[in-house]
Amino acid sequence: MIPRFKDGRDVFFERRWGMFIHWGLYAIPAWHEQILWRGNGMMKRSEYEKLIDEFNPVNFDPDKWIDIAQAAGMEYICFTTKHHDGFCMWDTKYTSYNVMNSKYGKDILAMLAEACARRNFPLSLYYSCPDWHHPKYPNLGRHHEMFGPRPGDIPDLEGYYAYVRQQIEELYTNYGTIYQFFWDVNVAEHHDPSLNEYLRELQPGILINNRGPAPGDYSTPERSVPDGNEFDKPTEAVQSLGRESWGYKSDEDYYSHKYIMQSIDKILAMGGNYLLNVGPQADGSFPEESLRGLERIGNWYHSIKEAFDGTTAISSLVQKDEIVTSSGQRIERDHVLATKRDHTLYIHLYRDLQTNAVVLKPWDVVPLKATLLNNGQSLDASVDFTPWYWKDKPYLRIRNIPVNEFVGEVMVLKLEFDRTLSE
Repeated sequence: MIPRFKDGRDVFFERRWGMFIHWGLYAIPAWHEQILWRGNGMMKRSEYEKLIDEFNPVNFDPDKWIDIAQAAGMEYICFTTKHHDGFCMWDTKYTSYNVMNSKYGKDILAMLAEACARRNFPLSLYYSCPDWHHPKYPNLGRHHEMFGPRPGDIPDLEGYYAYVRQQIEELYTNYGTIYQFFWDVNVAEHHDPSLNEYLRELQPGILINNRGPAPGDYSTPERSVPDGNEFDKPTEAVQSLGRESWGYKSDEDYYSHKYIMQSIDKILAMGGNYLLNVGPQADGSFPEESLRGLERIGNWYHSIKEAFDGTTAISSLVQKDEIVTSSGQRIERDHVLATKRDHTLYIHLYRDLQTNAVVLKPWDVVPLKATLLNNGQSLDASVDFTPWYWKDKPYLRIRNIPVNEFVGEVMVLKLEFDRTLSE
């Protein structure tokens, strides 16, 4: 079982599913939030920084963002206050490179924080360690850095982190209660535990991730997580609806809805949390493809949500469904994950089944009831021999799973017993 914090931070294990928002000046060129680093000369820094005069998200509506998140079953929002480009999405007095000096001229973060507080919807804040604009950040050409200082820059890592501390004070003093702090990309490998300590002074009980200048409370694997049974530490996996970018990309390649469902189910069944990113357009609205995806994924999530709420990850108790052919070759068949609550076992078919049945080793007790959680359909359950396991004992077998009818989403089986699973 994943160790708990044994204090107020344990709310982390209740809020399993959130919305990540990557939004800033980079929505205007609509290629990637790191266009200056990945774009191979598509834009110069001087050209990019002039986008501040164009940024005017007249369709930004924080209540609409929260409506969309809640409709998908999400329980919090994590917002990018400052990405690598250094542009600040709040009214900061420590740099003029902020949203108040844009054409829009309004404090985006304040508007979002007010809506979240009014609707009791937790707000987390993302903050980039690298800064491609600040003259004191030592852009030395490492990953996620600019390719060297500009004329007039005065690289000074300690001086830069004094600026970071000032901005932390603004963010955690002026915008109400913040749920999490999401540091990103400590390229310079700056070690300063006092920064996290200062965060906790400003807001006791805040959760802090592991990408900053000191060890945090939870890990944040990105895009892909190796197969496994259960996480051994608090984990929040991050993924985006688009494969190529986190910010808005006008010709984005979107993951299939099924792929995202498989990713969500895998992470949550392993005991982790999931943060799914949307990149709003320059006007503040969500792309239509993202809206369709969130609606489809949200409908699925609502149908199987009980398999995660208050459950324990127990996939390590499920033996491999593996057979040996006549030639001696070992073949893995269906791979499943499992969660449990009291008398109920949930089997997560995050990978497509090979047939319309699944064998659940080592269990040999027939449940009182077996249903497909997605739609409540009854399934056949029995404990019996199968030809492949003829030398073995009888195992629990769930049959007539509608694999051909549910090709577009991850299925979860609900098995109800007359005793606790520990018995």
